[in-house]
Amino acid sequence: MFSSNCRILTRILNTVCERSIRKYVSPPKRFYRKTGVVSSNGRYEITLDQRKLKTPKGAPFFVESEPLAIAIATEWDAQREVVDRSSMHLTALSSTVIDNPNNLQKPDIVNYLVNYLNTDAILFHTAEEKGLKKLQLAEWSPVIDWFNKRYEVQLVATDGLEVPSFAPGTAMNISRYLSSYSVAALHGFMFAVDTIKSLILTCACVDRFILPERAVLLARLEEEYQLGHWGRVEWAHDVQQLDSQARLAAAILMVHFNSSNVSIKQKNV
Repeated sequence: MFSSNCRILTRILNTVCERSIRKYVSPPKRFYRKTGVVSSNGRYEITLDQRKLKTPKGAPFFVESEPLAIAIATEWDAQREVVDRSSMHLTALSSTVIDNPNNLQKPDIVNYLVNYLNTDAILFHTAEEKGLKKLQLAEWSPVIDWFNKRYEVQLVATDGLEVPSFAPGTAMNISRYLSSYSVAALHGFMFAVDTIKSLILTCACVDRFILPERAVLLARLEEEYQLGHWGRVEWAHDVQQLDSQARLAAAILMVHFNSSNVSIKQKNV
């Protein structure tokens, strides 16, 4: 109980600090009037007026999915008086893929995601509060059961502090599935997992078993349960929840847009 309350208070303080920092670090004013998308040799670039977008390292910004390019252009077009880059998750993700600041290769990302199962949020149930555990079993177990059937594994939740043990072949099955995605899509997976602390919930969103809004609520299950007893700071918790939903939705779009060959064609009249 005490540790749960501490986590909640810590998140509130982090949110307050972030809002305070934003007051002193003003985002730049919008410096362009129109956004657009131009294509060349199967690549799509974003234009701000007549200038092409660059990555933070100064490299040419491009994506290989036209729907993704349109979504990124929409992020820039949605900016009003100022340019708030922290709200443009697809732009940031695509820039990370190009610049690759941590020099990550596909095996690195796949290993990171597979190893995350050892600390997956919905595999750790409480052993202290009966009401919370009943809620976790009711809400989390169906997703775990779906994951086991979908990926032919046998994950089992624990109510202790020990790391859950996995049957032989579990890592291989998950690795094979993740390796079928492109590096750009895997960056979407990684961003989603870092947002909701669960590879299981991320895969459930990617496979359309649950919606991102539902995944965020499931990831926040313990916090929401505690808030039901202790009350909530409305603006702080609502902002955090909406921010997580926006991040997760962008991550899932990143996966889907980089997992299929889709183009937008003008209809001839």
